[in-house]
Amino acid sequence: MTEPSPAALPQPLAQATPSGDAARHSRTEDAFALFSATLLIALGVSLYTQDHLLTGGMAGLALLLHYASGFSFGQVFFVLNLPFYLLAWRRMERAFVVKTMVAVGLLSALTELTPHVLHIQSLDPLYGAVVGGLLMGVGFLMLFRHRASLGGVGILVFYLQERRGWKAGHIQMAIDCCIVLLALWTTPLPQVALSVTGAVVLNLILAMNHRSDRYIAS
Repeated sequence: MTEPSPAALPQPLAQATPSGDAARHSRTEDAFALFSATLLIALGVSLYTQDHLLTGGMAGLALLLHYASGFSFGQVFFVLNLPFYLLAWRRMERAFVVKTMVAVGLLSALTELTPHVLHIQSLDPLYGAVVGGLLMGVGFLMLFRHRASLGGVGILVFYLQERRGWKAGHIQMAIDCCIVLLALWTTPLPQVALSVTGAVVLNLILAMNHRSDRYIAS
């Protein structure tokens, strides 16, 4: 991950508007969005674990380690994100870091809870890949629009979107495909292909919707 200089911290998206009067989300709106987003992503993760599929980003690495080690996704995901908190705290907006930490904690907890309240007896792998990708894509979109992420890769994507103007979906898609391909040593090729399909669906959601010229709020 490229470390931004202290002088290059993310600034509110309001600066991109001619008037600079973008409406800010209230704390209640942020709280509801973080819960809703992580709930959708947790459901997507549950669909993926049903058929041993993978996704990209830190969630993808957590799924890989979950399949290989037997530790739960929530436990692995939470631990993997710990090293990124210090870097983010020193280099990025405090509000962004706090909301990201809350989102990571919520997702870790919700992925632990979901198997106890949702039991899937049968799921077509292609359907699971597409719907899981859609659920996670919408969840990530909600997080980004409320200036939050799920740590790790999400921090880098968020930074490059705001500071460089690069489309979040394009960056995330490139990183995600690399991570999914790493699964070839543990996962059969058909499942890797389905995982790539899900990653494409997820990132198309971001590429088409996470654009500062279409949505301005902070």
